[in-house]
Amino acid sequence: MKTRKLYQKDPYQKNCTAIIVDILETEKFSILVLDQTVFFPTGGGQSCDQGEINDLAVLDVYEKEGIIFHKIEDSNSNIVWNTGDEVFCKIDWNHRFLNMQRHCGEHILSGILYREYGGINRGFHMGENYMTIDISLEENPTFQTLTWDMAQQAEQLTNQVIWADTPVIIRHFDTKEEAETLPLRKVLVLEEDITIVCVGDVTQPADCVACCGTHPKSAAQVGLLKILKVENYKGMFRLYCEAGSKAMELFDQYHQVLSRLNQRYSANSDDLPDKIAAQEEKYKLVKNELYQLKQSLIRDRISQISEELNDSKASHQRILVKEYSDLKVEDLLHIGRPLIPTLSRLLLLLSRAENTVLLFSDGKLDCGKLVKENADIYQGKGGGNSTNARAIFPKVEYVDTFIDLLDKHLR
Repeated sequence: MKTRKLYQKDPYQKNCTAIIVDILETEKFSILVLDQTVFFPTGGGQSCDQGEINDLAVLDVYEKEGIIFHKIEDSNSNIVWNTGDEVFCKIDWNHRFLNMQRHCGEHILSGILYREYGGINRGFHMGENYMTIDISLEENPTFQTLTWDMAQQAEQLTNQVIWADTPVIIRHFDTKEEAETLPLRKVLVLEEDITIVCVGDVTQPADCVACCGTHPKSAAQVGLLKILKVENYKGMFRLYCEAGSKAMELFDQYHQVLSRLNQRYSANSDDLPDKIAAQEEKYKLVKNELYQLKQSLIRDRISQISEELNDSKASHQRILVKEYSDLKVEDLLHIGRPLIPTLSRLLLLLSRAENTVLLFSDGKLDCGKLVKENADIYQGKGGGNSTNARAIFPKVEYVDTFIDLLDKHLR
């Protein structure tokens, strides 16, 4: 027996009583089949309704061959389900109405894209943070691409339909032949039990298409539709958009961000882009100046180390250790690498802030081998090649212990 779908007759019905006709049980869940339901199952790009049955949360609702299944987590409850029992079903109305707003907004936009550009809706998904519509431009050879200007025009026309309080009429047909008398924008694939959603007068609708979802009585209840971006997608064009209270939430988020940016840059919405651009230009100049200063510092450090390496008084030492607290590990690499061809002993560059030792040599002392054989004694890790390696330690005190070990090893 197929489930009676009360949401088809009245999408504004928030609750009902129903009789359990079948029960599928698992270790943690019960899956109920009812004689009738107000719960819309996942389908047509729309998520299922949320809500409760006998005060227990409904986790999922899905349909197979006309039968609707309600998945309930009842492992922590004392409720025992029996076929023939009457239950009370209550949907989360805020979630349902948002789905109605979003789905209807998508219908109108898809209808406008078809009317204006010959765009066929080949995919639709209502996600948590936005909706996506995949449009294939195949009906009108005039249009080969969907530009941002075209999307904005479609958005404006969609909102005009919404603000005109255009009626949304739901019609049910037993056969495909009956449904095809309407001006549908997509070819029907169903043969029977067909629901057609028509936005506006049937002689010139904003949209008219088969759909199993829930929709408001009029387009005005959608409130607003906003396109967020357009991108190429598998030979089609994917539109990211939002509608209803979700669109308002996004506006609030964007407004908060814009207000903070205006405050930070002492700007208003009109001159904010120019002030950000000016600030970025200043940042580039400062960044370049810092880079030049750092390069000069690195050259000075290379020169200083070269002098120490050539100092005959220290020629007997096997290790030269240098520590620079004003430079990062990546900067130390730029000091050590140019010195490799001139090294007659092992050069160690330290970064205590990053618990790291960099090893450099002319290759006669294998830096990578030294790290591999000695660093793990002090819980260190790292690696490298014969002329350049690094060892990283979990504690700063292990850095000195590692260096002392190398010094004794090379004597």
